[in-house]
Amino acid sequence: MKRREFIYTLNAGAALGLMSKTAFAGWFPDGRTARMQNELAYHTIRSVTFEDVRLQYPRFVGKNARLDVHGFGPRLTICKIATDKGASGWASLRSSRGEAQRIVPELVGKKLSDVFQVSVGITDERYLPFDIALHDLAGVALNKPVYALLGREEPFTTKYYSGMIYFDDLEPAHAPGGIDKVLANCRYDYEYGYRQFKLKIGRGNRWMSQQDGLARDIEVTKAVAAAFPDCDILVDGNNGFTVNEFTAYLKGIGDTPLFWIEEPFHETVEDYRKLRDWMQHAGVSSLLADGEADPDPALLDELMEQKLMDVHLTDIEGLGFTNWRKLMPKLVQYNVQASPHAWGSLLKSYYTAHLAGGLGNTVTIEGVTSTSDDVDLSGYTIKDGRLVPPNAPGFGMALLR
Repeated sequence: MKRREFIYTLNAGAALGLMSKTAFAGWFPDGRTARMQNELAYHTIRSVTFEDVRLQYPRFVGKNARLDVHGFGPRLTICKIATDKGASGWASLRSSRGEAQRIVPELVGKKLSDVFQVSVGITDERYLPFDIALHDLAGVALNKPVYALLGREEPFTTKYYSGMIYFDDLEPAHAPGGIDKVLANCRYDYEYGYRQFKLKIGRGNRWMSQQDGLARDIEVTKAVAAAFPDCDILVDGNNGFTVNEFTAYLKGIGDTPLFWIEEPFHETVEDYRKLRDWMQHAGVSSLLADGEADPDPALLDELMEQKLMDVHLTDIEGLGFTNWRKLMPKLVQYNVQASPHAWGSLLKSYYTAHLAGGLGNTVTIEGVTSTSDDVDLSGYTIKDGRLVPPNAPGFGMALLR
C-alpha cells in the first residue's frame, strides 16, 4: 500500500469519525441492531491465518495510458478469521502480511462484538487490514449476507461494467490486433452479460504520438459505440490528457454518448471547471468520475462542493469497507454517487456489490471478469446487465482449498 494512500485512509477515518457513527443504522427496525450485536458477543476470535489465492482473467490485459501490460490476473494474500463457535470469515488482506501479523495479537482472544459493530463496521482504525474479513465473519456469525448487515433484506442492484477493455489494439507488440481485437473483447464481455464497457483511452500519453494516439482513441470509441448500440460507453483516461487534449477527444467523438468520463487528467479545481464549462456549452452530459489515483480527500471534497465531480471512485479496499460506509451519507449530501474502484480483483467487485446492495447510491460497479480454482465465485450473477449478490452469509464466497 502506498504511503499516501495509507495517510489518506487515516485522514479520511478521522474526518468521517465526526459524522454520525450510526448513519444508515436507522434502516433497521427498533432493536434489531442491538440483538445482532449481542449475538456477536457470543463469539471470541480464536485464530487469524493467511494464505494466497489466484484469480485468472479470461484473456491477457494490456496497457493503459500510464502502465504497461497487466497480464492474466493476480495472486492475492487473504486473511481468515475463525471464532470459538466455529464461524469463519475471510477476505483480501488490506496491507502487507507483515503489518497485519503485528496486529493479530490485538484480535485473538477478543469478542467479535468488541472489534466489529453491526451499525458501523470495525471499531478501531488499526483493524483496517482485516476490515473486509471482519464484515464477512460477522455475516457468517449472524447467518446474513453483508448487504443485510447494512439494512437491506433484498439488495439494491446496480449496473455492472466491464473494466478490462485496455489498449488491446496494441497487443501483441509483434503483431498488434488493431481495433478488431478491441471489438472481439467487447463481444466476449457482452456475451458474458455486461451492458456497459469502460474503454481505456490516452494512447498518446506514452504508447503512440499524441496525434496518432488521439486519433486511435476516437476511432476505438466510435467503433465500440456503433457495434454495441444497446450498451453504455465509459472512458478512463488514467490522467493521460491535458484539458485541451481531452476536449479535442470529446470534439472528435462528436455525438457519441459517454455514460461517464473518468480521470481524464490529474484533478484540479481549475481544470475540472474548464472541462465542466466546456461540456455544458457543448451539450455533453456525461458524469465526471474521480478519486482513484492517489486521492486527496480535501481536493475531492472541494470538487464535490463545487459540483465538479459526480462519482466518487476511491478504491473499496484502499479506503476500507467501514470508511466507505461512513462516506456514503456524505456523498448523498453532496448529490454525488459512488462507484468504488475495483480493478485488479474480482473480489473487490463482489465486495462493492454488497456495499451498493445495502446502501444504494451506487451508479455502477466495476467488473473484473475472473475464474479461480481457489475461490467459489459462482454465487454472483449478472441479470439484465446488473450484478446480483447472493443471499448466502457474509460475502457468499467459499474457499475451495
